[in-house]
Amino acid sequence: MATFSIKDIESLTGIKSHTLRIWEQRFSFIKPKRTETNIRYYDDEDLKLLLNISVLNNHNVKISEIAKMTASEMSNSIIKLSDSSSKFTHQIKDLISSMMSFDELGFHSKLNELINDIGLEKTYINIILPFLTEVGMFWQIGTIQPSHEHFATNIFKQKLFCHIDNQIANKGECSKKFLLFLPETETHSLNLLFANYIIRSRGHDVIFLGQEVPLEDLKNAFKNESLDYIFTVATISHLKIPVQEMLNFLSDNWPQTQILVSGYQFITSDAKIPSNVHVLKKPDDFINFVNGISAEFVRNS
Repeated sequence: MATFSIKDIESLTGIKSHTLRIWEQRFSFIKPKRTETNIRYYDDEDLKLLLNISVLNNHNVKISEIAKMTASEMSNSIIKLSDSSSKFTHQIKDLISSMMSFDELGFHSKLNELINDIGLEKTYINIILPFLTEVGMFWQIGTIQPSHEHFATNIFKQKLFCHIDNQIANKGECSKKFLLFLPETETHSLNLLFANYIIRSRGHDVIFLGQEVPLEDLKNAFKNESLDYIFTVATISHLKIPVQEMLNFLSDNWPQTQILVSGYQFITSDAKIPSNVHVLKKPDDFINFVNGISAEFVRNS
């Protein structure tokens, strides 16, 4: 069983350490373990409980009300929150149902229908991202296993790869060169794949390196390469990266290149942002940025 320090819990849940200590004093349902030297630590069940508390509290449910809930009531409250969070609730539920039974044919069929109806971009933003958020909630309340998420994520990747393949030869007059990679600790590649599709569908070039790329390797391979943009994502919250060091490294080694970063670790960091770095908070921000590149070319032609 994994164990977590109070700092780990703060990073994973967003609940500040001092807030957690206050809650522990006031409410008996939060009970950390203690080492022989009296240092707090938390296990998997504690983490799930505190993630649930964080979700409810962030939706304006008072901690005093949460403290009175049974585990079942807390789970039901979270499910109700997820039910009301998307206008595509029915379609998301259908996908979750197929995922829970590992129904590959049904999952592909439902996903293809959505893509045909509203397009890949809207499906990704309105269906896939909320789906993954809901799956995360279900993991917190112990409803699903990691194998369920892997099943769904790999199908999402297949769809993205197929649509990326269809864009390989698409190159416009205003073509710019993008380098896409994930840092060494990052394994979640969906957002990078989606960015790959968005860039190629707008007629730009992409050098796609994928996940877990060492920065020194990046420097050795591309130091003298003419790049218009570099894009990276750092999503995993419990594997901290040196954000300031990474931003400085990218900015210093490619001073004439625009550096685009996204993901939880960049968005929540208080690092000083170099002048050629842009922090993009949402997929829509990235789409608008790439669209703006082409629009600027048209204005200047």
